[in-house]
Amino acid sequence: MRTGNVRHTIASRLLSVAALASAGALVVGMSLPANVLGVQSADAAVEEEFIAASLVVEGQGLDVHEDHDAITVARDDFEVKSWAQVLRDKYGARNYSYSSNGSGAIRWPFPYTVPISSGYGLRAKDCGACSTDHRGIDFVPGAGAPIFAVADGVVVEREDHWSFGHTVVLEHRIDGQTVRTRYAHMQFGSSPLSVGQSVPVGEFIGLVGSTGVTTAPHLHFEVTVNGAHVDPFVWLQTHAG
Repeated sequence: MRTGNVRHTIASRLLSVAALASAGALVVGMSLPANVLGVQSADAAVEEEFIAASLVVEGQGLDVHEDHDAITVARDDFEVKSWAQVLRDKYGARNYSYSSNGSGAIRWPFPYTVPISSGYGLRAKDCGACSTDHRGIDFVPGAGAPIFAVADGVVVEREDHWSFGHTVVLEHRIDGQTVRTRYAHMQFGSSPLSVGQSVPVGEFIGLVGSTGVTTAPHLHFEVTVNGAHVDPFVWLQTHAG
């Protein structure tokens, strides 16, 4: 091979390599961001300054102009109550004032006025086994106070009940109706009566106690008329002397 031809071949190959290198550099320059190659455009510089400025957060505040009225938040007046308190407010404030002269064909169970702690109907629950639907009224003359029959009648129940405790039920015939009266929570063994015994009005029934389901000594007194419970307080006010 001639020397001239060899030199010409080498030169051609070197030119080809140089051309490829230049083309590669051009492609890289066109595809990469300017800041990767250490070149930062004016727009990029402005953008970085803007971002840096946004990262500086000054103390937050609220300008309230003097000509603006202060904001007032209105709140409704309300109060949270338990269901027991609702019942107590609704039924616990009833007036149980009455007078008793201890005479007449129908009488109160005590010959004198006695406080009433709980009335007939819905009420707040006083204990775990106590009822919120109270079928009687509770007289509180104190433990050991004697209880008397409200009318002539016959003993139809005398027992020691799990709920009523030592209890007696009398049956009466009043105004053509069958009326029953219950005397509950008496002291155990305090009643001398027996089932089937006739009892005149004012007869001794037993002593106030705290037997059965109760929280304190009292007489739980019930009235049924023809088998239906009625409010004993209203019934006594209507019939008793």
